[in-house]
Amino acid sequence: MKQRLRLALVAMMLVALGTTSAWAQAFGKVSGVCKDAEGKPIVGATVRYISKETGQKFDMKTNGKGEYMSIGVAVAHAYTVILLGPDGKELDKVDGVQVGSGDNPPVDFDMKAQQTQALQSKGMTAEQAQKAQAELKEKQAAASKEGETVKVLNEKLKAASDASKAGDFETAIGLLTEATNLDGTRDVLWYQLGDAYSQSAPKQTDATEKTKRLDTAVTDFQKAIDIKKAEIQKENSSEKKPDAAAQADANKRLAAYYNGLGNAYSKSGNTDGAVAAYTQASQVDPPNGGMYFFNLGAALTNANKTGDQKMAHAAVDAFDKAIAADPTKADAYYWKGSNLMQLATVKGDKMITPDGTAESFQKYLELKPDGPHAEECKAMLQGMGATIETSYGKKKAAPVKK
Repeated sequence: MKQRLRLALVAMMLVALGTTSAWAQAFGKVSGVCKDAEGKPIVGATVRYISKETGQKFDMKTNGKGEYMSIGVAVAHAYTVILLGPDGKELDKVDGVQVGSGDNPPVDFDMKAQQTQALQSKGMTAEQAQKAQAELKEKQAAASKEGETVKVLNEKLKAASDASKAGDFETAIGLLTEATNLDGTRDVLWYQLGDAYSQSAPKQTDATEKTKRLDTAVTDFQKAIDIKKAEIQKENSSEKKPDAAAQADANKRLAAYYNGLGNAYSKSGNTDGAVAAYTQASQVDPPNGGMYFFNLGAALTNANKTGDQKMAHAAVDAFDKAIAADPTKADAYYWKGSNLMQLATVKGDKMITPDGTAESFQKYLELKPDGPHAEECKAMLQGMGATIETSYGKKKAAPVKK
């Protein structure tokens, strides 16, 4: 009995010894250090060993020194070792890594050294490679700084936009001023600042302050225009021309800046400046020319306090162009008719209006029978002795069913 127990114990010991021996042969130790392009440790990265034979994966995390280590990677003749950044993106990989039992040579990832080797393989000297790396590092630092700046500017721009929509132009002006002080090369910042000054001006009770704000708006809009024009010119002169969509978008933005400039000039009483700005906007962005021509006509109409016939003719011409671009814009017909009335003459006790006057008011009533200018149109038509169409806006009776 004792002999049988002794034999069983020996057998168990042999099994245990055999298991220990198999473990030592089946797994090995892997390690390495991971450094970025600046030679700094890559912390929190994942080093993944993938067996080409079995597809089995072993993942290890890098510590604060960029080091990784594991004693439990299965022995295999060929592994692909992949370096994944903290964000999970693949940074580098090595093929054909063999893992044997016990300690294995470290598999390091040195992005800086690899860049140097890559540059030297292109025929660069060590000194040239070092210079190229320094330039790349400088570009990366600039890109990182640019990203942070853009983030801050976008936050200020959004906050300023929200403030303007709420009518709080003082807050908007403060935020946009901070933004332009941070980076004065962004056309959209100057445009938004000019718009905030332009919209806040009519709210000023002090005439001097109102004039000052409109002058500042003009200056800011002009800065936006100059920056955008230079940007468009640079893109058009480069070997890679911008596509049609990008060009159209750039032109639309530039036209909006000219339109803002026209609005500021119009509010300040500078009619010539307003006419020039609106005209420029229509030339830069023809697809939206109707809006700019309408604003041009409105500026001329508002400025014509004395019934100047030359100015009235110019306004009519502008509204005609706005109508040609958008035949459904009711207000353009009303203001065209109002300016044509400025050109009316009196023969005896009868008013003689230019051709198209009655038609303009009738068209407004057709498009907006209950619009804010409907009663004025009817009064004008009545004063001219013209027929007033009363069917506009009324629902037609349904046909009688048989």
